[in-house]
This record gives sequence, structure tokens and C-alpha cells, in this order.
Amino acid sequence: MKIIRSKDLQFIPANHEDPNNPGVLKRVLFRKDDLIKGRIQMINWAKLLTGRSFEKHYHEDMLEVFIILNGKVKIIVDNEEDYLEKGDAVLIPVKAVHQMINKSQEDIDYIALGISTNDSGKTVKA
Repeated sequence: MKIIRSKDLQFIPANHEDPNNPGVLKRVLFRKDDLIKGRIQMINWAKLLTGRSFEKHYHEDMLEVFIILNGKVKIIVDNEEDYLEKGDAVLIPVKAVHQMINKSQEDIDYIALGISTNDSGKTVKA
């Protein structure tokens, strides 16, 4: 598991912008060396309901990235626990058992991006 804390990243001008007068800024969450070679399997806007979690599972050939849009959640990846807050991102390796738990008083919205090394992205309950 690799966690990127939004508060630790600086905004920088996008590559296509004038660095002295940019119209758009970016925070780089992950670079290509952080990811696997493959194809985009899915890009989802997901909602983890208040007081709920998703089942422990892993993907046989898919890396996942979650970007938290609001609130605070607990993430467990291969028995390693941490918390993610608004703007944080986590990279979940292929075959890593993972679960996210919402103990807050609000639904948590997040973006889930999957990159698969082949066409399946098969999910296996742990």
C-alpha cells in the first residue's frame, strides 16, 4: 500500500502552462513508475455508506487507486491499517487483500481507478 497525503503535496503548474503565469495547477498523485503496465479496467465514482464497509477482497490482475473526496475512512491493505482523509490517495497492489471502513457520520465519496494487466480484473472475496 502506498498512501499519498494531499496536504503534503504542493500545487505546481500543469506541463502545458506558462510556469510564470499558469491558468491551471496540479498535484501529482502517482507517476507511471508507480503503476503497472496494463489497461484501464474501470473508473468509478463510489460511495461508502455511513457505518458500512466493503467486503475484504483482492484482484487477481488489477491494481487499484482510491482518491478520497470527503470525510475520513479506515483502509486495510494486507493487514496494514491506516486512515485516509479528503484529498488523500492510496495505491493498492495487485493481489493485495483490501477493505475500507466508514466509521464517520457521513457517506464517503471516492474515485476508484483500476488498471488491469489483462482483460479480467477478476475480484476474489478474501
